Amino acid sequence: MSDTFATHMLSVTTGRTETVMDLTEECTQFLDRVTHGRDGLLNVFVPHATAGIAILETGAGSDDDLLTALGTLLPADAPWRHRHGSPGHGRDHVLPALVPPHATLPVIGGRLELGTWQSVCLVDTNVDNPNRQVRLSFLG
Repeated sequence: MSDTFATHMLSVTTGRTETVMDLTEECTQFLDRVTHGRDGLLNVFVPHATAGIAILETGAGSDDDLLTALGTLLPADAPWRHRHGSPGHGRDHVLPALVPPHATLPVIGGRLELGTWQSVCLVDTNVDNPNRQVRLSFLG
């Protein structure tokens, strides 16, 4: 049985362009406050129908490559049935099928266990909604 459950909601502004936002530091700060050196799991969840959570390298072009790949897989000019919002907004509602709205990650000794080049990222292609919530939950 778990001794600790803690949760926190981050409010982030992604802006009016498609973005991959690195949340690793926010995750680390949250874990520093709540784990007390415990092992457990960090769940990162974005409660939006048009955003996702990805674990990937950032800063070396992979974040831009992801947005390019999503643009190829989900072109804005496709005949999307979901039509409210900006042109191509229907693709934003398909995004979470490819980039899920959650990730669960190991925490060992109170530290997030990521690979050398891995970061926790919010992926947001919805230019109509720059204000996002991200729930961080630790179970340990």
